[in-house]
Amino acid sequence: MSTENEGNAVPPAPSAPPVPVASPDVSPQGAAPEGNAQGAPRPPMPQENPAAPPAAPASDQPPTAHGAAPAGLGAAPAGPAPDGSWPPPPPATPSHGSYGDGAAYGGGGPSYGGDAGGPGTGWGASWQQPAPKPRAGRGGLVAAVLVAALVAGGLGGGLGYTLAKDRDDRGSTTVSAPDSATQVKRAPGTIANVAAKALPSTVTIQAESSDGEGGTGTGFVFDTQGHIVTNNHVVAEAVDGGRLTATFPSGKKYDAEVVGHAQGYDVAVIKLKNAPSDLRPLALGDSDKVAVGDETIAIGAPFGLSNTVTTGIISAKDRPVASSDGSSSSKASYMSALQTDASINPGNSGGPLLDASGAVIGINSAIQSTGSGGFGSGQSGSIGLGFAIPINQAKYVAQQLIKTGKPVYAKIGASVSLEDSSDGAKITDQGTGGAAAVESGGPADKAGLKPGDVITKLDDHVIDSGPTLIGEIWTHEPGDKVTITYKRGGQEHTVDLTLGAREGDS
Repeated sequence: MSTENEGNAVPPAPSAPPVPVASPDVSPQGAAPEGNAQGAPRPPMPQENPAAPPAAPASDQPPTAHGAAPAGLGAAPAGPAPDGSWPPPPPATPSHGSYGDGAAYGGGGPSYGGDAGGPGTGWGASWQQPAPKPRAGRGGLVAAVLVAALVAGGLGGGLGYTLAKDRDDRGSTTVSAPDSATQVKRAPGTIANVAAKALPSTVTIQAESSDGEGGTGTGFVFDTQGHIVTNNHVVAEAVDGGRLTATFPSGKKYDAEVVGHAQGYDVAVIKLKNAPSDLRPLALGDSDKVAVGDETIAIGAPFGLSNTVTTGIISAKDRPVASSDGSSSSKASYMSALQTDASINPGNSGGPLLDASGAVIGINSAIQSTGSGGFGSGQSGSIGLGFAIPINQAKYVAQQLIKTGKPVYAKIGASVSLEDSSDGAKITDQGTGGAAAVESGGPADKAGLKPGDVITKLDDHVIDSGPTLIGEIWTHEPGDKVTITYKRGGQEHTVDLTLGAREGDS
């Protein structure tokens, strides 16, 4: 996990039947009636000439231009050029196979109104036309547009007027939508409503060290005194003589200073210099009551793109996560995280993870990285696995940092192995730097725990490794009473203990 420095398209059916183009090679005798009015009796089909050769299928023999059949394949007998007007005059004698045998206006495709390439069905069929009634050449199209205009006019006069006004014979017709901005109702609980209320209370943080190195992260207003909560790794570069700025979505930028930071928790608090009097802190929710499947909204500056809003759900709870910024001097941070599929990228770090009501339920802190094959550093983007520090824990840490400038960690007073394991958290034989594995007089010592014991549960939470145990302990405050389940010599034991306290990062 890395922490962010972080075949052919079918044409639409026409509104009116197509108008055939006159051609010297096409007999007008087979023309279809204009409008193809329903209910009119169909003229009798001419008898097929048994001596004439059959017309080739459209897939075997393409028709000539304008849909005329190739010479010798169902073409009409030669004669004088037909009248170019539409509708054409009634034929004198029936013709055999005009327009080809069922090939519709270009052949090969489905005929308009009939079966694909089928004889005598829809446009392209060979049958005589009754004497037509005199009509304008584009009457069908005009009528269709007028009907559309009248129907639209019944719905709203502006729409009908646009259709009638913009129609011409060459261009397209466009319809202008009404001003929807004043009509859309963004009720409480909608993403737009939550984002609109939360964005003014988020900031984009620029952290720069004394030698000019730094990065971008996010934070949110914690109180009216100008305190901003973010991640430790966002401000780490500016801790010793660096420079911090916080920019609101309005464009207002403020210099800031680090009040306190906790590397183990990956939480930090900064304070705006000359903070405005109209700050609106974000409401804090209860991360203990979050359920898998709850909607989430993340706000941040992914890859420097400030004021970005993404959404998702809580995809898991109590996810044990150990993260670092990848530097050789960095120590790992541990959390029992809220997992979300809301898009989180480098730059989202320190930003709020909100629930559907707009309350903060977590601080976006880390993402799963594919660059190193596991939890590690890198600039890979979101793959739908983001992790947030539960706000109940972050709230306690932030209050301690504001009060004393130093973090306070809960502890059991025993060193555990940090190696990957699925059996539990094993108490080591020796502590860090040669110290005792079990602190004399500490909580574990008082509870009777010894080196070699394997802790498998803390209260009702399964413990599968040392990092999981640390992350779970740090969700508690010093003085909390917990129940430890452990194995010794193959036997399972249970004991209660009261968590101790450790001040500062060590």
